[in-house]
Amino acid sequence: MSPHLVLRVVSKLLIPIIVVFGFYVHFHGDYSPGGGFQAGVIIASAVILYALIFGVEAARNAVPPLVVRIGAALGVLIYGGVGVATLIMGENYLDYDVLHPDQAHHTGQHIGILLVELGVLTTVFSVMLAIFYAFAGRAPDIPEEEW
Repeated sequence: MSPHLVLRVVSKLLIPIIVVFGFYVHFHGDYSPGGGFQAGVIIASAVILYALIFGVEAARNAVPPLVVRIGAALGVLIYGGVGVATLIMGENYLDYDVLHPDQAHHTGQHIGILLVELGVLTTVFSVMLAIFYAFAGRAPDIPEEEW
C-alpha cells in the first residue's frame, strides 16, 4: 500500500469542496465580505494542493501555464471591459446602474459587481498559479543526499 494513499483519497474529496467554497465566496461577496480576491486565492489553493499531492507536472497538465497567462490578461480585460461598457453607455466609469434598465432595484449594481469580481477572481487565480509554477519549477540548491 502506498504511504500517500490516504493523502490522495482525502485530497480528491477536499479539492472539489474547496473549489465550490471559492465560488460561494465569489457569489456571496456581492452581499457581504468576500469576493473576487478571496475566491481567486481559495480556488488557486485547490490547484496548489493538487500539485503538492499529485506533482507539479500533473497540475500543469490540469491547468497549463498558457491558460494561466491568458487568464491573468483576461481578468484585467473583464474588469476594464465593464468600466468601458459603462462609459460607452453614457455614464461614469464603473457606474453599474446603466447595465440594467431596472434602476429601482439596483440590478445593474449586482451585475456589475459580479462581473468586476469575476475579473478579479480570474486575475488573482492566474497570478497565484503563475507564482506557484515559477517557484515550483526551480531546482533546489540542496543536494539530494542532504534532503
